[in-house]
Amino acid sequence: MINEPLRCSVDEEMRREVPPAVATLAAQLAARASGAAASVLFYGSNLRDARLDGVLDFYVLLDGVGSWPGSRVAALANWLLPPNVGYVEASVDGQALRAKYALISLAQFQRGVSATALDTTLWARFSQPCCCVWARSERERDAATDAVRQAIMTATRWAAELGPERGDAQTYWRTLFAHTYAAELRVETRARGDDLVARDTERYARLLPESWRASGIGFEQAGDGLFAPMISPSARADAAHRWALRRRLGKPLNILRLLKAAFTFDGAMDYVLWKVERHSGVRPEVTAWQRRHPLLAAPGLYRRLRKLNVLR
Repeated sequence: MINEPLRCSVDEEMRREVPPAVATLAAQLAARASGAAASVLFYGSNLRDARLDGVLDFYVLLDGVGSWPGSRVAALANWLLPPNVGYVEASVDGQALRAKYALISLAQFQRGVSATALDTTLWARFSQPCCCVWARSERERDAATDAVRQAIMTATRWAAELGPERGDAQTYWRTLFAHTYAAELRVETRARGDDLVARDTERYARLLPESWRASGIGFEQAGDGLFAPMISPSARADAAHRWALRRRLGKPLNILRLLKAAFTFDGAMDYVLWKVERHSGVRPEVTAWQRRHPLLAAPGLYRRLRKLNVLR
């Protein structure tokens, strides 16, 4: 175990307490992999707001993507372009829970949070608060913690290289998230990054210098709370060139994942029905065949929702 301020901060976050129902659902998801799940990470707005309504967000880290039950086509798609996603509804201790889960191997996750990753999605997401709600052993918990630590280090390196020559911690994080949101296909505006930082300013202010020190990035810190990372003009120019490639790839990768999800999204019909019910109060009945073939069933469901005046 690495004994440093950043590692200690991440380890504390990863061990934060969550509602028992969340841990139980995470364990149920892990059990689907028949012993091949290494750990389950919980993240997103429900973690930040300590709520159980809406949809919980999990990442299931596996020994290999082929260990999750499903078709070989789904496993191949996950190997080529992780993660695969699914949706589940469950009653845990009398509490109705809904969750989206992403499936990815630990090795894929580690590559996705590395400084050389061309896809910004993983390290940007897991530089934000998350926790490990289930682990097969302390060894797997440590591996997940180290990967999240790396995600933060990757994020703060880009923050130093893309951010101003001098600024406070919040400015570096806001600049970073503005870049990552612009590189992804998102429904939220770039101001969403400002909201994320504003929700937990102390966390982001603490992690920035801890991460720079862990990454070997030199910086000056003034008494007024301003930082000045020691990034040369040539290094900034090189970073801008490398980021341009990631920005060009970002949206096409998001679109490819959406297309892949049309064929691999486990529980897609239940997710659509929940969204319809949440926004309209109407939950249409569907057959077992429609659940197995959501793409083929989509036109008929669309017509029914039109007749019910749910869609206009």
